Amino acid sequence: MKSLISILFLVSFLNFAQNKSPYQLFDKNGKKVSYKKLLKNIENADVLLFGEYHNNSIVHWLQLELTKDLAQKKQVILGAEMLEADNQKQVNQYLNDEINQKQLDSTARLWNNYKTDYKPLVDYAKKRKLKFIATNIPRRYASMVYKNDFQALDNLTDEEKLWIAPLPIPFDITLPNYQSMMEMTEHAGEKMPKAQAIKDATMAHFINKNLAKNALFIHFNGTYHSDNFEGIYWYLKKLQENLTIKTISTVEQDDISKLDKENYTKADYIFVIDIDATKTY
Repeated sequence: MKSLISILFLVSFLNFAQNKSPYQLFDKNGKKVSYKKLLKNIENADVLLFGEYHNNSIVHWLQLELTKDLAQKKQVILGAEMLEADNQKQVNQYLNDEINQKQLDSTARLWNNYKTDYKPLVDYAKKRKLKFIATNIPRRYASMVYKNDFQALDNLTDEEKLWIAPLPIPFDITLPNYQSMMEMTEHAGEKMPKAQAIKDATMAHFINKNLAKNALFIHFNGTYHSDNFEGIYWYLKKLQENLTIKTISTVEQDDISKLDKENYTKADYIFVIDIDATKTY
């Protein structure tokens, strides 16, 4: 009997060793979830907030594959933190073949890792003729909030105010994510959380503005913008309380076989990625 158990253990170990995966999927309670179940539970939502680590190659692959699979099931609209609202015109021109990649590079403020990490998503939208919404506030306006608080935005022109959430935005400094941000940057006081909040509020505004009946809006953002059902999630619920919103968070661990306790409840679903996964920068 002992020898049989030893053989079964050896077979199990060899199977794991030969079929190593760079990630494992869990629900918010730390229970392993299949990718198939994830798809089923997300497809009927109004919004999916996919929180990423910006430089993680595996999460970018997962974003593209998940988008493709969800698009086979229903209409999807895409959007991202990595594109700023005042560049929507250029994004639309690229999607409609009115400008090429080189022209997009020179006219829009693209992140340094755009070509490796976000271009595949935009190109998929282009191929499938999907909308891709530039949801983030122009960074210069977030910088204004960091330096001079929300009132700095009052001096924007009417056209410039079209690229941000309607003012004044609600703001709750007691939210845990903003509190932890204050603790990390004590010298900045509420400046950093407020600069974060205007980004969260603006992304929520443009997601909400571009929702469509029977469609799923898939939004790509840094985990901090949606972890713990705060950030963009909080602002979306302020705009439409009855929205069905699903969240995904990304975490990195040495051991991906189980979810570390500290990562419980970060999101509806958590992609745990091997900490040794290749970084794109």
